[in-house]
Amino acid sequence: MVSLLDIIGPVMVGPSSSHTAGACRLGLLARCLVGGTPERARIELHGSFARTGEGHGTDKAIAGGLMGFRPDDERLRDALDIAQGDGLDYVFEKTTLADDAHPNTARITVERGDRHAIMVGSSLGAGRILVTEINGYAVEVSGTYHTIVLIAEDVKGSVAAIATILAEHGINIANLRLTRKERGGDAFMVIEVDDMPGEAVRDEIRTLPWVRWAFRLDKVSG
Repeated sequence: MVSLLDIIGPVMVGPSSSHTAGACRLGLLARCLVGGTPERARIELHGSFARTGEGHGTDKAIAGGLMGFRPDDERLRDALDIAQGDGLDYVFEKTTLADDAHPNTARITVERGDRHAIMVGSSLGAGRILVTEINGYAVEVSGTYHTIVLIAEDVKGSVAAIATILAEHGINIANLRLTRKERGGDAFMVIEVDDMPGEAVRDEIRTLPWVRWAFRLDKVSG
């Protein structure tokens, strides 16, 4: 089904929904992985992002997203200059990812304090995005839901324990996906929920003894 958004595109600053709105939303999600504006960011651009991104404002859009600017924020036009005063030390590089990578793809490495994350995501058009990898784990995050991501030991009952916490806070699970590299090793969970989970929910999940890392990702599109 084709929506009106697919036809006219999102409300945004910039000439291209793929290179600006989508790119901004990728920056917004990467920001969430370290709990705020990163101190350092390495942004590797692939395909069309690498070839024409600068002319379409992709660099400004991603930097703006990393600082918390939304796609319709007028500050996106000056995001690179603002970043220098906002404590964001960034570098853009051109790269070549896997042959099957979407042409509008970026690999974003962010650091803030002792937090570090690497995210791979693509801009699919009309402002839509898809994050396909976080910290080496294959994921599918569209940004159309509030999302909890976490790394935990692969122990029995882990999914049930987290589902119970969410239910106790009145939060409904829309989608849940679990990825693990090996049995008994670390597991990566992506939990998309209908309602915004508060910090208390995140903090309660973090208290589980087998959870190593847990963060909330904002709903950035849809």
